[in-house]
Amino acid sequence: MELVQIAAIGKRNELGKNNALIWHLKEDMKFFRRMTKGHTIVMGRKTFESLPGMLPKRHHIIITRDLSYSKEGIEIFHSIEDFIESYKEKKEEVFVIGGGQIYSQLLPYSSHLYLTEIDHEFDADVFYPEFNREDYYCNVLTDFEEDGIHYRHIEYIKK
Repeated sequence: MELVQIAAIGKRNELGKNNALIWHLKEDMKFFRRMTKGHTIVMGRKTFESLPGMLPKRHHIIITRDLSYSKEGIEIFHSIEDFIESYKEKKEEVFVIGGGQIYSQLLPYSSHLYLTEIDHEFDADVFYPEFNREDYYCNVLTDFEEDGIHYRHIEYIKK
């Protein structure tokens, strides 16, 4: 498995507030769909519950400590270790889509990060984990301004 993280973050690594995104940038949503479509996506339970429903054309995995949690059509793991063990031999890209704890716990296993870096500070209660950018090669993929907000899609590849 190649573990890839995809997230949109503000200047202070803001991710969301009250279990919701804190921005709605059309081009960023298109980027997310294009990158994850046809792939497996892994997330925490709260992130899944914040979605409008199942994301089309993606295999969903939820990691939750709630041993009684189940959802039809979704693969459930109750620990990061169980997920890693089950997927380590698979030959596919798996996209980590949130939330903050899942990003943090899976960061050491992730070979790529696709971060939408938004040039704005937001009021947030969930943050993307700090990471040393020196440990990655960096490619700026796009540069946008939308609704007066400047942002870039950046690919980080672990050295």
